[in-house]
Amino acid sequence: MAPITPSREEFDEIPTVVGIFSAFGLVFTVSLFAWICCQRKSSKSNKTPPYKFVHVLKGVDIYPENLNSKKKFGADDKNEVKNNPAVPKNSLHLDLEKRDLNGNFPKTNVKAGSPSDLENVTPKLFSEGGKEAISPDSLKSSTSLSSEEKQEQLGTLFFSLEYNFEKKAFVVNIKEARGLPAMDEQSMTSDPYIKMTILPEKKHKVKTRVLRKTLDPAFDETFTFYGIPYTQIQELALHFTVLSFDRFSRDDIIGEVLIPLAGIELTDGKTLMNREIIKRNVRSSGRGELLISLCYQSATNTLTVVVLKARHLPKSDVSGLSDPYVKVNLYHAKKRISKKKTHVKKCTPNAVFNELFVFDIPCEGLEEISVEFLVLDSERGSRNEVIGRLVLGAAAEGTGGEHWKEICDYPRRQIAKWHMLCDG
Repeated sequence: MAPITPSREEFDEIPTVVGIFSAFGLVFTVSLFAWICCQRKSSKSNKTPPYKFVHVLKGVDIYPENLNSKKKFGADDKNEVKNNPAVPKNSLHLDLEKRDLNGNFPKTNVKAGSPSDLENVTPKLFSEGGKEAISPDSLKSSTSLSSEEKQEQLGTLFFSLEYNFEKKAFVVNIKEARGLPAMDEQSMTSDPYIKMTILPEKKHKVKTRVLRKTLDPAFDETFTFYGIPYTQIQELALHFTVLSFDRFSRDDIIGEVLIPLAGIELTDGKTLMNREIIKRNVRSSGRGELLISLCYQSATNTLTVVVLKARHLPKSDVSGLSDPYVKVNLYHAKKRISKKKTHVKKCTPNAVFNELFVFDIPCEGLEEISVEFLVLDSERGSRNEVIGRLVLGAAAEGTGGEHWKEICDYPRRQIAKWHMLCDG
């Protein structure tokens, strides 16, 4: 029996059937993909944004539920407290007509409050008439100012505090600073901004924007911290650092303000306050010590540097313990040719690093080589502060020069020494 062979018409139908099935498969795949995307989008829109804090810049709230509300900031705050004691919680509108290009309000004849001690800070509240309530202690402190301190007045910081019981949120509004000193000697002005930290845990660190060429900056920026119980507020303190931005070097520190929140009543709504900016607390107990091990391999012309430990590191101003790490810079003829850094050690004055770095030396011998160690305090979201500095090399003085001489005299030997840190 002859085999049955398919006809030409049956061969022509096979590609048609395959094409139909392919088209149905493609349509199904696209539909499934679109459905999955819609489901993900809808599930994301139903979630509450996981903000730790919300930043309001010049009266514009980025938290979704407050976008359509209105609130008045700036020059009318004092009258608002007097005339409308029960302001709706979610009120917001902008009053920018009275501001200049930097967002500053015109100067008004408001008497600045007297400076107070960091340790015994009593809150100064604005009374209903818009005037400031000055305590007898502050009057005593103002009369006790020496002529030298009066010449070094660093200006006044104005801010407000509030607690939202409905959302369990602590709200800080940095309004403005007045009478700041000029940090730029050429233009006789400053580029100020403010860093704020909630103590003692240092978990919340925020900063304002930089305002250019002004000694009376009006920031009007609000920071909202969620998840802080009201019972915990009394145990906290606010630390403000006023700085002037420098494009080409480390920013200049103008001064600081410390506000312990113990005794400040926030149940009656917004509390308006001001404080004199004081000179930064200078640490007199030294910068601590650093344990370094060095080994010079003359055969391979390499230098092995081991950062072992740091001890007795100072506190980061009034902000509590530092978060130290070490930067290691290798110099040849005063030109940096290599750099390394260790990991950050959290909240400790006695850090253990145990990190090894190997540097290739570009010349014979170590006569023109030096190593710089910078111990820094890690600051999230801002420039890190230098805690102390150490230089090891042939031209170094003290233990730095002695250590260097030993590794040159005894190559291939690992030699470790403690060194005192100096100012950065």
